Amino acid sequence: MKKPTPNPPEADNTSPYESPDSKKFHDAAVRALDHYLKPNATTLRFHKPSTMFQVAPGQDNESLLVHACESLAQASLMSSDIAAYVDLPQRRTILAIQQIIMLAELAENRVLDTIEQPAANT
Repeated sequence: MKKPTPNPPEADNTSPYESPDSKKFHDAAVRALDHYLKPNATTLRFHKPSTMFQVAPGQDNESLLVHACESLAQASLMSSDIAAYVDLPQRRTILAIQQIIMLAELAENRVLDTIEQPAANT
């Protein structure tokens, strides 16, 4: 009986470190990975984060939480509206995203409920 596919080639069981050039190759690979994955200090020193959409530093936490709550509620509403217009596989994905938004909104509301109000000056 013939097999529909040929046998795979025999595996060469040599280590990449057996030849003297393999250590050089490994060192070059490590340097290349470090170049792309570990930026040096001079690169980090000159990086300035964008301030285009910066939250004003003087905002109080309660106002930020209220704004986040309203944004999450709007995102939930928009995802619900979109889900009504798409077919079943995409609808399930959108509704799952809506559920994640709603869970974040619940957690955020819990934080708002437990926030201590500053004492009024009387």
